[in-house]
Amino acid sequence: MNIYEDATRTSRSVADSALQSFTVVSRGLQQLATETSEFGKRSYEHQMTMLEKLLQARSMDKTFELQNDFAKSIYQSWVSQATKLGEIYADMSREAYKPFEQIALGSYGGGVEYTRETPQAPVKTAKVVDAQASA
Repeated sequence: MNIYEDATRTSRSVADSALQSFTVVSRGLQQLATETSEFGKRSYEHQMTMLEKLLQARSMDKTFELQNDFAKSIYQSWVSQATKLGEIYADMSREAYKPFEQIALGSYGGGVEYTRETPQAPVKTAKVVDAQASA
């Protein structure tokens, strides 16, 4: 292959990877919007239920108890939602990076092959892999 064919192939693979990554990010953002919307609805319903219970309370002790229970449940709900959104962000970024990882690791041509450090071999080594020589 000549240099122009290599450049064309690399450009196509980068464009394909960018499109795949954009698709993953788009789906992830849709999922985030859906989760956030659902959380808002659940939270509103929970607050309205709490307001009804407060208005029906007959004593200050019952009011304080309801408020305490509400504070605990809303905090737990918020922590759960924050964890869920964090997992969505992590999955989205991991999946969006995968197409570019293949390019970085050299699966579309020459690349760098690494040897990891182990207790038996404490030295890290790296060598350039020639795609034409290995083919």
